Amino acid sequence: FQACVYFASVFQAMSCGIHYLASVFMAVTPNFVCGFPGNVSGVLFHNSSASSIEDIWTLWTSTENYIVVQLENGEIWELDQCSRSKREVSLDLTYEYKGNKSVFPCSDGFLYDDTKWKSTVVTQWDLVCDREWLAKLIQPMFMLGVLIGAVIFGDIADRLGRQRVIWFTSAGQFVFGIAVAFTFDYYSFVIVRFLLAMVSSGYLVVAFVYVTEFVGIKARTWASMHVHAFFAMGIMVVALVGFLVRTWWVYQIFLSIATLPFVLCCWMLPETPFWLLSEERYEDAQKVIDTMARWNKVSTPCKVSELCSVQQDDLATGRTGDDDISSIKKHNILDLFCNWQIARRTITVWLIWFTGSLGYYVFSLSSVSLGGNEYLNLFLIGAVELPCYIIACVAMDKLGRRNTLIPFLILSALICVLIMFIPQDFNILIILANMAGKFSIGVAFGLIYLYTAELYPTIVRSLAVGSGSMMCRVGSVVAPFCVYLRSVWIFMPLLLVGIMALLSGILTIMLPETLGKPLTNTLVEATEMGRNKKSCPEKTPPAHSGAALEKIEMFGQEKISTDK
Repeated sequence: FQACVYFASVFQAMSCGIHYLASVFMAVTPNFVCGFPGNVSGVLFHNSSASSIEDIWTLWTSTENYIVVQLENGEIWELDQCSRSKREVSLDLTYEYKGNKSVFPCSDGFLYDDTKWKSTVVTQWDLVCDREWLAKLIQPMFMLGVLIGAVIFGDIADRLGRQRVIWFTSAGQFVFGIAVAFTFDYYSFVIVRFLLAMVSSGYLVVAFVYVTEFVGIKARTWASMHVHAFFAMGIMVVALVGFLVRTWWVYQIFLSIATLPFVLCCWMLPETPFWLLSEERYEDAQKVIDTMARWNKVSTPCKVSELCSVQQDDLATGRTGDDDISSIKKHNILDLFCNWQIARRTITVWLIWFTGSLGYYVFSLSSVSLGGNEYLNLFLIGAVELPCYIIACVAMDKLGRRNTLIPFLILSALICVLIMFIPQDFNILIILANMAGKFSIGVAFGLIYLYTAELYPTIVRSLAVGSGSMMCRVGSVVAPFCVYLRSVWIFMPLLLVGIMALLSGILTIMLPETLGKPLTNTLVEATEMGRNKKSCPEKTPPAHSGAALEKIEMFGQEKISTDK
């Protein structure tokens, strides 16, 4: 039962990877020049002549080039990317001209190279020259929607349940994904993409919680880590569809229907017993548990009434003071800076979250600009993530969380420096180095989820993970702007990622190792863990349904021992 629920849920995570990276081909800017008023009779580019501009694009090598065209009325024009000049003396059609010229704006539109992409949003709405900044806002606006969606739907899932949010965000991804293809102007395109980002982010956040609450303790680390793997498979789908479809709105439709099977059957997914018990919906929880028992062929009955009695015992035992339960609700983000030890830990963890997200998207978004086949580049950048999460799971259990995080952060910084010294003609070597960089930052990015939860006590654990996730979203918003710095210096994005990764790796040395250590319950215990001392005993507020939920996890694994 758990396996079916897990694979059905993470299958839809592919759509998140698809929509997050769809713009790398949808919003690409091809070669272009100003349009001209009239019909052309001859085209000249350096020493090459042709009858149409389409024959010239294969010779285009730099944005500083210009094309000379002669119209049927005898006028000769020089076409640059953002301006055009009319020669005052129209004699012979030559490339070099020293006479007087009249400069005009591109009032007749633009001519685009359509040898690679038949249509993109840039060519659709002329997002070039003085409108180029609009094209550069497409991905940052999407990532802003990701940030807002994570906050909104994370809260809604706690209030209304995981199941309803799974339904709504899954349907939303399909509806808004198709709607993007039929937007009529740039602004409607950005707005619908913003809504698409919100539901995609909402699904990914809630899916992590959903599968975690269904999967047993033994498989939880592997299960949560490999949600990322399905996200990476979505990136691979983007590369494949981008290779096959070169018209942006058709490309968007194909990407949106890729996960249609899940949308048609997601209504079959049940609510988690954890959430139902927390809402005191015991009859509904019993129905889900009975379904689990039938699927797993468990003969030993599991009654919610027994779990409730355990829960009530927990509550009764825990009520030793008037403010025991109320103290749980008084914690806020300032508690993550309650003392120097915790404050330093929080700053380091936030930096790792930010760096992981920044590096992840910089390597992904830059892959199409590495030279060679851009579709293969993106496919490999996605494929390299699949083994990285396996290695992360093995290393974090064998070497420890900190001892895995430090070398991979520093390694990613060294790879960023190494790429700067590789000659630009060595395309294969550059691509392999970028794959290695994505691999190393992917290990750190996947590991930080679990490590953050283990570094903080129960009373602020959700707050710590949530705030770290917010820093992650900030990194994803900054990443597109960081990639645009390639126009200033081609290695500027790698330099920034390298500096952040090196700084994060050095600061991680001061974090405590959590492998094999029990989870802390209070800030005092968490502080003592950082000092490598024995945790101080302290009375803690009760976990309202800890024992009850523990029994459900054991119940979910009972099939194994029954078969044996």
